[in-house]
Amino acid sequence: MVAGEPSGDFLGAGLIEALAKRFPDARFEGIGGPHMQAAGLSSIYPLSSLSVMGLIEVIKHLPRLLAIRRSLRRRWLDDPPDVFVGIDAPDFNLGLAEYLRGGGIPTVHYVCPTVWAWRRGRTKKIYRAVDRVLCIYPFEPDLLKSDGIDACFVGHPIADEIPINVERSAARSELGIDANAESVALLPGSRVTEVSRLMPIYLDVARRILAHHPQVNFIIPAATQALKQDIQKRLASTALASRTRVIDGQARSAMASADAAVIASGTATLEAMMLGCPAVIVYRVNALTALIAKLTLKIQWVGMPNLLANKELMPEFIQGAARAELIAPEIIDMLNQPQRRLQLRAQFEQLHLGLRCNANESAAKAVANLLNEPKNRHCEY
Repeated sequence: MVAGEPSGDFLGAGLIEALAKRFPDARFEGIGGPHMQAAGLSSIYPLSSLSVMGLIEVIKHLPRLLAIRRSLRRRWLDDPPDVFVGIDAPDFNLGLAEYLRGGGIPTVHYVCPTVWAWRRGRTKKIYRAVDRVLCIYPFEPDLLKSDGIDACFVGHPIADEIPINVERSAARSELGIDANAESVALLPGSRVTEVSRLMPIYLDVARRILAHHPQVNFIIPAATQALKQDIQKRLASTALASRTRVIDGQARSAMASADAAVIASGTATLEAMMLGCPAVIVYRVNALTALIAKLTLKIQWVGMPNLLANKELMPEFIQGAARAELIAPEIIDMLNQPQRRLQLRAQFEQLHLGLRCNANESAAKAVANLLNEPKNRHCEY
């Protein structure tokens, strides 16, 4: 197994635990972080060796990444495993899987690359590289199957982890928020660049909300101490300081406790949906990245809840639309209309249920079944 980042480490750990129940004598090796290692993986290289973000950083580290891939390829072609599972990180894992599959080793890719959003041509590489793709979203298998790729929906592990009915009162008690207070969560992202771009917008949104709801409380989860200090410094000289708390992490508790939220695009939008938190999605990137996205993206929305519902449940304010005068009225409307919030939560619950498939067990079953099936099944398509 090879995971390329912490989210893959989380997925891999659950899969290892589920496979170990089926195959008690199995040995697991590859690349993984603390979760996969705790589940039984012998990590040949540290997870950090593959955790490289950004085009320039990837180019800088490319010789080292290629050397790692060559080393793993030689190791496993010389001593073939029963199956190889690449967990996300498609740029690294699909190339490795193609070599291994050519050597007769069954290969699986866990988490469908986002071919439904951009670079659809990557399905040709997937077809050559893997025997089975484990998809975490229900709309993905049909798309892959249309290109002759064996794919199955296994559900989303986070959907299994988060309860269907989240206790809002418990989350508020945990954070010390009064049960009857109005609360808005502000989630500006976990990276310095995200926070620097979005916090000025968020603070302007908060000021406009406060003008209509003077008793509202704001809560901002900070991913790191450095970000916490940065956010507190931005708040210090504003009228919002007395109405705002910056907390260490606890993003899920912040969203679970909130009447509404302003969220940077990303996994947090999916978590907000599962937590039943009405929200808007706000994001802004540099002009060049925005232009590339405009030219290459093939989707109507960026938020996964909207993609799953095929309609805009969470209003999106991206790039030029990421302006406080447009965003604040949506949050104010959510605060003014309890019925709207209830309707949104009901729709979120249905989407959450659709992703709950005991993902770890479903993924393990799909891998185990592959071991009992004939090889080279692509020829049937």
